[in-house]
Amino acid sequence: MSGVSADRVPFDPTDPDFVADPYPVFARMRARAEVHQHDGLGLGVAVSHAACSAVLRHRSLGRIWTDARPVDQFASFNLLHRNSLLENEPPTHTRLRRLVAAAFGRGHVERMRPWVERLADDLVAGLADRIAAAGSADLLEHVAAPLPVQVIAELLGVPDADRGLLQPWSNAIVKMYEYDLDPRRRAEAELAATEFVAYLRELVALRRRQPGEDLVSDLVAVTDADGAKLTEDELVATAVLLLMAGHEATVNVIGNGTLALMRHRDQWERLVADRGLLATAAEELIRYDSPLQLFERTATADVEIAGFRVREGDKIAALLGAAARDPEVFEEPDRFDIGRTTNPHLGFGVGIHYCLGAPLARIEIQATLSALVRRLPRLSLAAEPARRAEFVIRGLHDLPVTSG
Repeated sequence: MSGVSADRVPFDPTDPDFVADPYPVFARMRARAEVHQHDGLGLGVAVSHAACSAVLRHRSLGRIWTDARPVDQFASFNLLHRNSLLENEPPTHTRLRRLVAAAFGRGHVERMRPWVERLADDLVAGLADRIAAAGSADLLEHVAAPLPVQVIAELLGVPDADRGLLQPWSNAIVKMYEYDLDPRRRAEAELAATEFVAYLRELVALRRRQPGEDLVSDLVAVTDADGAKLTEDELVATAVLLLMAGHEATVNVIGNGTLALMRHRDQWERLVADRGLLATAAEELIRYDSPLQLFERTATADVEIAGFRVREGDKIAALLGAAARDPEVFEEPDRFDIGRTTNPHLGFGVGIHYCLGAPLARIEIQATLSALVRRLPRLSLAAEPARRAEFVIRGLHDLPVTSG
């Protein structure tokens, strides 16, 4: 396999056929080269596991935020990202991650485990009731979408009455990560960001006066060894990042993964028969149909990845879905195997930007699978689901299921 391909537009991210199943295209790309120039996206794209891992780990390839433009029309969206842990490099990233990790380290994940398991069971019980009453129901609407929103809201200490606000804000803001977004969607993203920022400023002010057992209270209080604290903008950006990253990824792992289980009946029956496979099943759901397909980096100095030169200031992306099907790393990578034990997927990233919320996401996925196999062991598709048109964040519009 050569390092670099001269194929300059190797895929069209707006092509419905490609979005429906990008993996054969990725396989052809990997066979030709580890990195391709994509003139349409204006960056290089890494497709092998080794090249993607190198992109994510290289210290001269960073998350360098560039404001959405025109700047005066995206004040709130840009504020969230300028102050985000995900969009900064050391030394700012080091300070932010140390503070946020210290707040997370106060037992929040394990505190949440039984609550998440009860929530997943309640949501799946509700899904089962709807199937019994109507013959079918949408698993995405009634389980996959509400679960992570409720989990993040509980983690942050958002009052019950306000939790319905979070999902629409998150859905609108993340549309900005797609390419060639139309002006209406861009305006909707900024409005959602503005409303979310204003809401969180009020919540932070409340927690300063009335601390609780929630993560926002700990983010307000945490200091490092030098006495540094999060600024209010950083605190707000951290809360929004937790919601958007935690919500979108978990919704789509559950949706894409349950669809894979329904289409691979032997694996579903295997999980029903052996709940000891829940942990490896969750990892395979993340690998097999990645909820985040592309993750960008910007070169802070000239860099070479698998023979591909990235000049200072230029961008390169790791195609995580392509890395997850690399036969050099995964045995029979196109086979869906919930018992796969060697599974070094890059779904949570690697290096300094490794996802802080990964342990909580794993609890959510396993809790949902456990509730589904226990309450709905004869679960099956009621109709073919509709896939979302976006490429970067890969997910479904709906997932109609039945049980008979």
